[in-house]
Amino acid sequence: MDSSVYVFVEDLRGEGVERVLDRISAYGVNGITVGAVHHASRDVTPHGLSRLTIRHDGAHFVPPPDLFAGLRLSPVPGYLNAFDGLREACAKRSMKLHGWTVFLRNATLGTEHPDVTVRDCFGDRGSLTDLCPAHPDVREYAVALARAVARLGADSVVAESLHFRPLKPQRSFVPLGPMDTYLFGLCFCDYCMRRATDLGVNAEVARDECARIVGGVLDGDPPAQGEVTRAALTAYAGPDVVAYARARSETVTTLVSEVASAVADEGSKLVFIDATGAVKGYRDGLPTPGLAAHDAWQLGVDLVALGDLVPAFGVLAYARDAARVADDVGAYLRSVGKDREVRAVLRPGHPDSDSTDRLVAKARGAKAAGALAVDFYAYGLVPHPVLDRIPAALSEAG
Repeated sequence: MDSSVYVFVEDLRGEGVERVLDRISAYGVNGITVGAVHHASRDVTPHGLSRLTIRHDGAHFVPPPDLFAGLRLSPVPGYLNAFDGLREACAKRSMKLHGWTVFLRNATLGTEHPDVTVRDCFGDRGSLTDLCPAHPDVREYAVALARAVARLGADSVVAESLHFRPLKPQRSFVPLGPMDTYLFGLCFCDYCMRRATDLGVNAEVARDECARIVGGVLDGDPPAQGEVTRAALTAYAGPDVVAYARARSETVTTLVSEVASAVADEGSKLVFIDATGAVKGYRDGLPTPGLAAHDAWQLGVDLVALGDLVPAFGVLAYARDAARVADDVGAYLRSVGKDREVRAVLRPGHPDSDSTDRLVAKARGAKAAGALAVDFYAYGLVPHPVLDRIPAALSEAG
């Protein structure tokens, strides 16, 4: 069974490429998925040079000048030598190298160019981290970025945040319900409005309805209860809002298609990851009831359409329960097609896995449900004794 471990460039810089690869290869893993382009964060890193690591928005390679010449957006410089010799070091150990790429989550670019970020129903650009996939400059940037990572010699380009993102305020003392939060997070920039209008949606009515509903809650109306479903959203916000939400899938599908084609032209392949599994279970490993594949539409992800365009998918199986992991993998395969490669991304420790047996059960369940690979997230974020659970999981998964 194919496998990899997610690795940050700070891990390689801190512990050394040879040491990290030797440790990972000893687990019996087939490859590493390295953060070629990542977003800013502040992480507890138990065996890093610093126990609290500050990551900045950055592309950790020298961007090919021909790809970004004339483009308005270009990669934020990170550790430009991070991939030097890495391909050769992997090949020496018969390991694959995958380029993990965070596409549209970038506060640096958003702050420098706020007009390329999402705009809510009130006309505010309050999410400068989130680049809008409908904006032409963002789309050009994403395609060029994908080509650049593929040219690093990556066996695959692993795409994160290549879709709309949910609203996540750092503080809110207003009790927004799930549907209110969803409506508040919809983008109504000129490009999103135009695309929806071209598809026959009354975008202005949708925007006004969202502003009316969310504005009412902000003024003290009771929030909506229950999970976000199309039926519930229709009853709560009306058919124009649901139609607008559906139209977002055209934006994402066409962008992913362009990126997948660009990656293929460079001799690599795209592994598409949508964030639904993380939205549901990242905090505690107890995902909300709906399966990730069934709720991916909320981020503009049409898995059935993408199944015809993308060769491989990563499922963020962030759950404590092995049965839930199997259900999520199975639902993805039914959506994207049985002939597509599905990779289950598991967290070997807290908060999903409290023992080797639990991790083993989840790897076994993922394989039984049809996953062709199991990947482990992430090397620098968990203690070495937790990473030592990986060989048993791979052995049982076969």
